[in-house]
Amino acid sequence: MLFQTTQRILLGPGTFSRLGTEAARLGARRVLLVSDPGLVTAGLPARAAEILSGSGLSITLHTDVEPDPGIETALAAARAAIAADADLVVGLGGGSAMDVAKVAAIASVNGLDLALMFGTDLVPRPGLPTILVPTTAGTGSEVTPISILSDHTEKLKKGIVSPYLLPATAIVDAELTVGVPPAVTAASGMDALLHAVEAFTSRNASPMSDLFATKAISLISANLRTAYADGSNIRARAAMSEGSMLAGIAFANAGVTAVHAFAYPIGAEFHIPHGVANSIMMGPVLAFNAIGNLDRFGTVATALGADTNGLSSREAAMKALAMMEELADDVGVPRRLAPFGVTADDIPRLSASVMTVTRLLANNPRRLTVDDAERLYRAVL
Repeated sequence: MLFQTTQRILLGPGTFSRLGTEAARLGARRVLLVSDPGLVTAGLPARAAEILSGSGLSITLHTDVEPDPGIETALAAARAAIAADADLVVGLGGGSAMDVAKVAAIASVNGLDLALMFGTDLVPRPGLPTILVPTTAGTGSEVTPISILSDHTEKLKKGIVSPYLLPATAIVDAELTVGVPPAVTAASGMDALLHAVEAFTSRNASPMSDLFATKAISLISANLRTAYADGSNIRARAAMSEGSMLAGIAFANAGVTAVHAFAYPIGAEFHIPHGVANSIMMGPVLAFNAIGNLDRFGTVATALGADTNGLSSREAAMKALAMMEELADDVGVPRRLAPFGVTADDIPRLSASVMTVTRLLANNPRRLTVDDAERLYRAVL
C-alpha cells in the first residue's frame, strides 16, 4: 500500500498570515502568484502579495484563470513562471487556480508539451515548489497529486497524476471561505462529500484512506447546511475546510469512481461547474454502484449520522443514498441536465466519452457498460 499527501499542512483560521513565512522557509525569492479574476475583485491576491512582500519576496501576479481551466491557461501560467524566473509558485483560489499553479510549476521545469504528461507518473522530474491556499471547501487540490485541465478541442477533461504535483505546503484557512456565495458553497461542498464517499467505496480503498474518508463524510454532512445558510459561521466554515482537505487526502490515495467519470464529459462540453456536474450524477450512479458493495455504502450511512441498528446491509446502503439526496436538495444544487442544454441526442456521445475515463472507472465498485452509461445519463436528463 502506498500512502502520500502534502508534506506540510497549516490548518485553521488565521493561518493565511503565515504565507510569507512559509515561502521564506522554502528559500524563495521570486514568487509567481496564481489566482483568478473573482478573487482579484475580492482583494485576496493583493493581501497575499502584501504578506509575501513583507517577507522580502518579489511577486509576479498571474490571475487569468477561468473555471474549469483549459490547457492553454496552464501553459500561459507556466510561461509567466519562466518569464519571472520564479523559484516558487503560490496557488490561491479554488481548484482551478490551484490546479493551474501545480501544472505551471512542473511545466516550467519539464517543458511545455503537456500532452507528454497527461496520465499517471509521466512527469519526468520535480517542478518548482508550490504553496497552495484554497479559498473554497471543495476540491481538496491542496493535498492531491492530481491536476485536471479541459481539452476544449477534444471536449474532454484530462488529468496529470504525479507525486511531483503535491505541494510543499498547504495553507487551509477557513476565513478565506467566508465570502463564498451560497451556491458555490453548496456545489463545492457536495463535491467534497463525493470525494470522500467515492474514496471510501473505491476498489482501492485502504484502512488509511478510510480514516480520512469517514471523518470527512461526518464533518461535511454535519456542517454543509449551516455553511450554506450562514456563510459567516466560522465554525461551520472551518469544519467544511477541514472536511474538504481530509476528503482530498482520501481520494488522492484511493481514487474517485464513476460519479466523477460521468461528470467529466458534461463539464468539458457543456461547461457545467464541476461540483454541480457531480451532484447531478450522484443519485443514479451511486444507486448503480451500491449493490457492488452494500456493506461499504451502509458504513457511509453511519458516517452521515444515521442509526443503522437493525437495518440490513441493503437498507443501510439505501439510507446513505437517501441522506445524500436530501442534503443536495436542502442546499439547492441543480439535479438535472436539461437546463444546461443537454439533450437526448447528446447522450450516446457523452456515454462513449465516459467509457474513456478508465483511470476512474478502474476504481468503481461495479463494472459499467456503455449501455449502463446511457441509462444513467437519461435518468437525470
